[in-house]
This record gives sequence, C-alpha cells and structure tokens, in this order.
Amino acid sequence: MSVWLGFAIYAIGLLGYNGTLRRLGVSPYLAWITAMLVQILILYGFAMTGWLTLGIQVVTYLGVGLAGLWLVMSFFRKAQLRFEGIHLFDFWMIGLGIVTGHTLWQSPLVHYDNFSHWAVMVKFMVFTGRLPGASDHLISFTSYPPATALFITQFVHWVGFSDGAMLVAQFILIWGAAYAIFAGLRDRSRALTSFALCFTLAISFVFNVAIRLNNLLVDYVLPIVTIAALVGIFVYRKRPILLCAHVAIFVSVLLLVKNSATFFVIMIGAYFLYTLITNHHWHWRRLITVPIQFAASIGAGVLPFVWWQWHVKQTFTVSKHQIST
Repeated sequence: MSVWLGFAIYAIGLLGYNGTLRRLGVSPYLAWITAMLVQILILYGFAMTGWLTLGIQVVTYLGVGLAGLWLVMSFFRKAQLRFEGIHLFDFWMIGLGIVTGHTLWQSPLVHYDNFSHWAVMVKFMVFTGRLPGASDHLISFTSYPPATALFITQFVHWVGFSDGAMLVAQFILIWGAAYAIFAGLRDRSRALTSFALCFTLAISFVFNVAIRLNNLLVDYVLPIVTIAALVGIFVYRKRPILLCAHVAIFVSVLLLVKNSATFFVIMIGAYFLYTLITNHHWHWRRLITVPIQFAASIGAGVLPFVWWQWHVKQTFTVSKHQIST
C-alpha cells in the first residue's frame, strides 16, 4: 500500500468520526481531538483483549463507513452540518499543520528517552500486532500506558513505519488539541484575539526546547490535551450530557498517556466540579445530581486506567511504573 493511499484511508476514517461527533453536538473545534481520543479508547479495548491489528482495521474502516454514510445523507439533504465559516486562525492552523507535518516527516527521531519507551512500543506493536508482555526481552519498560503509542501505531499501520511517520502521528494529536482551544473564543471574527492565541501556540512550539516535536515524549501532549479538556468544559457548561461525556473521554485517555497525568486529571476534576456547581440554577435537587454527575464522569474516566493497572500486576511481576495507593 502506498503512503498516500494509506494516508487517505486514515484521513477519511478520521473524517467519519469527526462528522459523527459533530452530529451528536460536539463543537466543530473540539471534534478533531475528541474523534482521536475516541479511536484511542476503542483501540485500547482491542489491544487489551489481544486483537490490536483487527482493532486498527475495524476502527479505521468504521470511520470510512461513517464518512460514506454522512456523504450520502448530505447528498439527499439530510443530517447536514451547519457551516461554521472560515476564520483567519483556520488558515494559520492549516499552514502550521502542513509546514510542521512536512518537516517532521523528513526528520529523524531523537534518540534519548524514546527507545526505551513509546517509540519501541510503537515498533513492537506495529510488527507483532499486540501489546508487549513480560517475556518480550527486546523491549524494556513495558508497563507504560499505551494511549499515544496506540494512536501512532494506527497511523503507522496505514502509511508505513518510519521515524517521520511516528512524529507526524504524534503531531496530528497535538494539532487536534491545539485547534480545540479556538472553541473557547466568544467572537471568532476578531482577528486580534485569534492571533493572540496563534502567537501563544507559536511561542509554545518555539520555546519547547526540552521536549521538542522530533521525539515521542508525551510531556507536551499531556498539557495541550488538558487545555483542550478545560476548554471543552467551558464550551459544554450548559449541556450536561455532553459535558459529562467529554470529561470521561479526556480523563480516560490522559490517564492512559502517562501515570503522571493524575496531576492534570485533578485540575480537570476541580474545574468540572466548579462548572457543575455554578452554571445551573440552584435547586435542592442539585445536592443530589451534582455529586452523581461528578462521580459518574470521573469514575467512568478512571475505569480504563484501573484495567491497565490490573493488567500490569497480572503481566509484570515487578513494575517501577505502576501506582500504588
């Protein structure tokens, strides 16, 4: 399979999830990163049950099928999406994505912490079709949570394995989280406000010297996805069902990116609770519904990580990366 054909299949699949989420009420600016995180969670389920390669194909072709369905529905003028308009920051984000993606595709992977962590895990999963186990001696630190590795593995499965493909895959995730930030703008036609956000993102890329984009460390992924989660809480503050689902999805994936994401999850949980308390007319029933909504959302978000912790204890006798109470 050629690189362009594989990329087209992956991109159409992502478009299918994006269109589905938008029709379910997800913000068009949050739909990209949410679609990626939903795919990660589905892939995680397949990987944990030993069907990773099948899962990659099912997840991607399901997206392709959804994209075809929405195309046909739109042709008959049913379930059409409202056009959000084109803004200056859209052109900036598209330019950023093309230029950075082209550069990363030609960039070698930096070899310092990657080859004992996520890059090796990606290579292992691409060529074996499963998560690493305790008996696999070619890879160390096998108990790292696999969220970003699963996302990169899915992309590499279609476009081919290379340093550049892995770097571009991670940048797609970062791009989706960065684009979600613009959902928080009250007036997107104001160029000054938009470009203030663009400038801030550019500065964060330029001064991202310690982490950089030419390696697979997740230290930049964690905060940018967290910011997208916080923006989503603000955007969905008047829509409780979307709000709770949004929090559960982002908490789930953040905990599966790295164990230290617990710090970011606490931030999300605090803002989520504040939003639940302050953005509705107060009534005595809120004393019951707020704790239930909070516990259900955070609890659902933590469950995949609990499954991972159980997997670590069952698979690896001794692990320096599991978290005890």
